[in-house]
Amino acid sequence: MKILHILRSEPDETVERLIGGMYEQDDETTVKSLYKKEIDWERLVDDIFSHEKIVCWW
Repeated sequence: MKILHILRSEPDETVERLIGGMYEQDDETTVKSLYKKEIDWERLVDDIFSHEKIVCWW
């Protein structure tokens, strides 16, 4: 399964552990950070449509 994690703010220790524990060995995981200033919005939209599961972290 392809999983996309979108981070609105810099993750703390708990969020990093949860992201690391949410997938199985054969899953493909991508993490996109929105708190960084340079965001490729077109690429983000492409990633949203190409992944099967999207998890947003505030």
